[in-house]
Amino acid sequence: MKKETAIEKAVAAHRARFGKQPEAVAWAPGRIEVLGNHTDYNEGTVLSAAIDLGHCFCISKSDHAGIRLLAVDVNEVAEFLPTDTAKVSGFGWASYIKGVFYFIQEFTGEKIDALDCTFFGSIPMGSGLSSSAALEVSAAFAVLKILGTEIDKKEIAKLCQKAEHLFAGTKCGLLDQFSSIFGRDHGLIHSDFRSLDVTGAVLPADIEFLAINPHIQHSLADSPYNERRERCEQAAEQFAKILPHPVAALRDVSWEEFAAHRDKIDPAAAQRAAHVVGEITRVENGVTLLAAGDVAGFGELLFESHRSSIKNFENSCAELDVVVASAKDAGALGARLSGGGFGGSAIAMVQAANAAAVSEKIIELSRAGGVSPEILTITPSAGAQLV
Repeated sequence: MKKETAIEKAVAAHRARFGKQPEAVAWAPGRIEVLGNHTDYNEGTVLSAAIDLGHCFCISKSDHAGIRLLAVDVNEVAEFLPTDTAKVSGFGWASYIKGVFYFIQEFTGEKIDALDCTFFGSIPMGSGLSSSAALEVSAAFAVLKILGTEIDKKEIAKLCQKAEHLFAGTKCGLLDQFSSIFGRDHGLIHSDFRSLDVTGAVLPADIEFLAINPHIQHSLADSPYNERRERCEQAAEQFAKILPHPVAALRDVSWEEFAAHRDKIDPAAAQRAAHVVGEITRVENGVTLLAAGDVAGFGELLFESHRSSIKNFENSCAELDVVVASAKDAGALGARLSGGGFGGSAIAMVQAANAAAVSEKIIELSRAGGVSPEILTITPSAGAQLV
């Protein structure tokens, strides 16, 4: 569904339910993680892209105390007050919004109350394309408009991340929120999660991405995501006692240092760290390759990344392995799981002229492997905005 159609549907639903035109409408896109898996919370770097799918969030003022929140796709209305950290009972999706409102209220000192809200999204739930961050960011942009308050965009990302940590129970990094906010039309986002610098990365005009969804139930909060993060932190702490320089996170461990000393730390922590340190190295090599126009070399890094997800981080699964292998055999330039893993989607990098043919071949080969994926053609797009 196109962005304009999703916005029109959200606005119409808001008007029908609450009897008035919304006073603030915001759009925020989902994202694909192109390269840099689980590096954000290790203070590393990531290449990502905002996508042309996302969430629209509408708000109007009300004479009804509290927040009323309509989720158009399930036609349910949740009610809450953003004054405490309790989750919204019976409406898990509403807790994300409550968290965003709670932390914006805390940050700005402005009271958030008496609002009617509606959201509608075009991102398939559980697809690993970060529908939760798109929802959080769109809600943040809209409620800040209602408050008449501006916050630095990086602070918005941090507040949305805090909402995900406390209200959804997922200790995510900032990748999803940064990608949603700082997206670039037909370009990649190169984010440094130590300095929080965001720059662009060159993407050839004839390159597109395929989001391959094998329809696996996907919830990071219920996955081993948090355990993987703890292992990375354990590895950093142990390397800090071995290396002759400060180590605050795995970002501070070079691949050469890791290879030389991996047998001196906990084996399970070393296995997870192999993925993260390798990914940070691949991101920086990838930026160099793209700047030199070496798309084939960049694509091979995507395949390497997925092999590491299988061997080192163990955040892939049989279905994702089938679609990535199918993408390679179908002629994709590169392919890998995208996002936290443990389900979700894979991405494939293709030349635009071949996208349809490669998609058909991926479906054919995947079905032979027992998987029936849905494939979306993804165009890297601009970030969140008021409509």
